[in-house]
Amino acid sequence: QVRALRVMLSGTHEDMVRIEAAGQLNEWCADSLKWLQDTFGAANVVSADLHRDEKTPHIHATIVPIVTGEKRIKPTNKPPDPNKKTYRKRPANTVRLCADDVMTRKNLERFQDTYAERMAKYGLERGIRGSEARHITTQQYYRDLHAKNEGLREDIAHLEEHREAVTEQIQVLHERKDEAQRDCSDLDEYHHRRKQELEEKERQALARTEQAAAEKQQAETELAGKQSELQRVKGELKTEKFKGSMAEAGTAVLDGISSALGTSKIKRQQQEIESLRSENNAQKQEITRLNQTIARERSENQKTTDGLRAELDKIHDLLPDTKPLIRMADYCRDIGFTAEFTKQLVNMQTVHFSGSLYSHEYSRRFETDNSEARLERDPKRPGFFTLLIDRIPIIDWFRQKYADFRQAIGIPIKPKDELNLSRGRSVGR
Repeated sequence: QVRALRVMLSGTHEDMVRIEAAGQLNEWCADSLKWLQDTFGAANVVSADLHRDEKTPHIHATIVPIVTGEKRIKPTNKPPDPNKKTYRKRPANTVRLCADDVMTRKNLERFQDTYAERMAKYGLERGIRGSEARHITTQQYYRDLHAKNEGLREDIAHLEEHREAVTEQIQVLHERKDEAQRDCSDLDEYHHRRKQELEEKERQALARTEQAAAEKQQAETELAGKQSELQRVKGELKTEKFKGSMAEAGTAVLDGISSALGTSKIKRQQQEIESLRSENNAQKQEITRLNQTIARERSENQKTTDGLRAELDKIHDLLPDTKPLIRMADYCRDIGFTAEFTKQLVNMQTVHFSGSLYSHEYSRRFETDNSEARLERDPKRPGFFTLLIDRIPIIDWFRQKYADFRQAIGIPIKPKDELNLSRGRSVGR
């Protein structure tokens, strides 16, 4: 028996690329799976896998051909054979495995029609009904294959010729490369030899410089000795007349030295001022650069923020329930629901829970055991939602819990409180 059927769902390459570019691929997959379940039965759909590793996105589905009913008997004109063994017929509602009952010509046409109706929303159309296209014969296939092989052999021969020519060019390039490497080696050797010559000349120049410095130092020492000797001789020969003149000359020399020292100090201060001014200019330039960087980053952040805001506006336009559901999610977490329960509530699922919920109106928690919570649209206010606890709006549920608490501690309920308990209002924001 055929135990499984493989069904492929797809469209033309251009249509599938268009659907994927429009962001409708997930929706197309969901509708295709729904068609499989409606057509073959949800229990008979074993798997449906989306393949995107090939040129055109497509779905491979595995269907179990389980049918219900009696086995179809092919009509015949032969009279019944009384000697042929007969079997007891199965009940009409018997479940059996039969691919022939599923893959009939009528069913195949129906599959094409119904799937085309489901896919019309994506701009997909049914294939040509009653197409004259036919499979070629085996002989024609092998003749075409032989002709294609002959063409491939000619292409291979041309490629071999081209490969030999390319090989020769590569050989020439290798020879040129070896020649260039030899030239580079000679050039490196020349540079190394030239570098050694320059280093030797530098050492000789340094030695001559040091020798000249030593000779200069020796000459300065000899000159200082001669000047000292000259001063000593002059001191001995000087008279009292010359002493006064020398005193005046010494004063002038001291004044000149003081003036020179003062000038040196001023120059040093001016140099410090220039250095500080240069540092100040450098800091101003750095501040200007930082301001430009900050302005550029601020502009980029603003562009990013504007882009995110535009995306949010687009989401809110396409999904108008997003904002109220987000606010309801914040409210659910605020009164005590866990993140998982909040997610289920926002997805419009019913949640069964036990624990406590916090009321901001009464500033206290109210315990509950095995309660039911769900979100419903507010019929009176489009775009708003109401949180129901045990099928009661949350505000009324809190008030009922508060009334039970007051009765438990012996505080009677006033008529005004009873009136408030009878009123219900939406919690949707």
